[in-house]
Amino acid sequence: MPPFQYDDGAMGGMAAGGGPSMRANWSPYDNNGGTVLAVAGEDYVVCAADTRMSTGYSILTRDYKKITQMSPKCVMASAGFMADAVTLKKTLSARCTTYDFQNGKPMGCVSFAQMLSNTLYYRRFFPYYTFNIVAGLDSEGKGAVFTYDAVGSYERTNYSCQGSGQGLIMPVLDNQLKTVSPLVLPQQSSATPLTEAEAVDLVKDCFATAGERDIYTGDSVEIWIINKDGCRKEYQELKLD
Repeated sequence: MPPFQYDDGAMGGMAAGGGPSMRANWSPYDNNGGTVLAVAGEDYVVCAADTRMSTGYSILTRDYKKITQMSPKCVMASAGFMADAVTLKKTLSARCTTYDFQNGKPMGCVSFAQMLSNTLYYRRFFPYYTFNIVAGLDSEGKGAVFTYDAVGSYERTNYSCQGSGQGLIMPVLDNQLKTVSPLVLPQQSSATPLTEAEAVDLVKDCFATAGERDIYTGDSVEIWIINKDGCRKEYQELKLD
């Protein structure tokens, strides 16, 4: 086994002994796991995330909050690389504060969703390694969920899931909440056909199931419920192993 040697390109890709060089592998990113999801109803929205933060097979903390309130009727949940998530939310929070001072009112959910898309796209060549969901009430008081990729492409939908448990939870949400295509006429509401209490129960069931099979999802679930009366939080315990 040849000794390790960092190759900066000056040796033409060959080690000193004439064999192939071994490059040093380093990445500015990490994936800290976790799962976030949101479900929108006719006059409410439910956003939930687990509280485990991991790296590899190690749990860094069991009480990490992945959901941040950005305005009175809007929250943002992030999975992926938590250092990037903290930086991104700090930037967005500052812009929300500036908007509040300049306009005399908090930023709306739809406006915040567009600002997040612009912010992610601005960093597309060195992106924030976060997978985000924005949930809140729009100007008409209807539930809104916006789902994103890492470079700012987004869409409004009535439910979404991001993170390490996405492959386990999305089939359940598709089965329970899938509505007709918006291209079908006459147009039908895309709002989730569940009451607020039923949506909360569904979210709890999804996390209980994902926590059994995904080692990066666990410990507890933080659930935000937003409606015309404001925001409230609920918690549910998950498996600790």
